[in-house]
Amino acid sequence: MINPFDLKTVFLAKHAQHVVLIHFPIALFISAVAFDLLAQWTKRVGLADAAYYNLLLAAISTIPVLATGVLAWQFQLEGQKLKGILLLHLVLACVSSAMICLAWWVHFRGRRRTAPLPSYRLTLEVLGVGIVALTGHLGGFLSGVNGPG
Repeated sequence: MINPFDLKTVFLAKHAQHVVLIHFPIALFISAVAFDLLAQWTKRVGLADAAYYNLLLAAISTIPVLATGVLAWQFQLEGQKLKGILLLHLVLACVSSAMICLAWWVHFRGRRRTAPLPSYRLTLEVLGVGIVALTGHLGGFLSGVNGPG
């Protein structure tokens, strides 16, 4: 039986890091969008700050997630040409990461200029949540959680 506290197993598994790390940017981004919607609705600065910092952490955490995803592809498939769901998952992962970073940048730019945030950011964020959800759904199929994989 494998020891769940064996650090070698935790850090050197071929794909475990990606599967574990992916939850951080997803949760941070979705909660950031929720905070931003609430901040827009209630006009509370504290909620807007929470949205900004969640977006910042979500954007930063996409870097190791993308890296571990590419490493999982290299280790598990030995760099084979991507096709089907795996290719779509990779493309959507890149788009999701770009959307998260773009949402953070819009907030960053708005905070630097001390101007009101543009209203189109909410559309961008909600669209980003949809793309993140679709990417995660496809990832679930690849990992076997949502069906054969």
